[in-house]
Amino acid sequence: MRLFLDSSVLLAAVGSESGASRFVVENAEQQGWILLTAPYCTAEALHNLPKFGPVSGSVWRKEIVPRLEIVPTVVSLDKALVFPKAKDRPVVLSALAAECEVLLTLDRRDFERWLGRQVYSLRLLMPGDFLLEQRQAGRI
Repeated sequence: MRLFLDSSVLLAAVGSESGASRFVVENAEQQGWILLTAPYCTAEALHNLPKFGPVSGSVWRKEIVPRLEIVPTVVSLDKALVFPKAKDRPVVLSALAAECEVLLTLDRRDFERWLGRQVYSLRLLMPGDFLLEQRQAGRI
């Protein structure tokens, strides 16, 4: 399964060893999940990384980045997309272009209307909800 991680999930994976975001990152290979993100998301994560303390850079480089596949940032598609926040369109478009099944985000404010729903073939979920679905389906 191809999972697209937005910057909020990347930062949460850095900031919490026991959270759902870190679980997704650490267990992706074992579960057969391919973790993708775009330079648009990594740039935002890097900008905010210092807020997570002095070891955050090391965690980012050693624990998070090696498990990611970086795909191009996409700003337009051959499909119509009505998405209220312009800053979030590249996230959704990049995930769609990379043919991901799920976009994981913790950004409730900007993605609130879309959480638990689909944009074309892409489902938008919070990491905890994704893991709960996987557990209920007997996959983890």
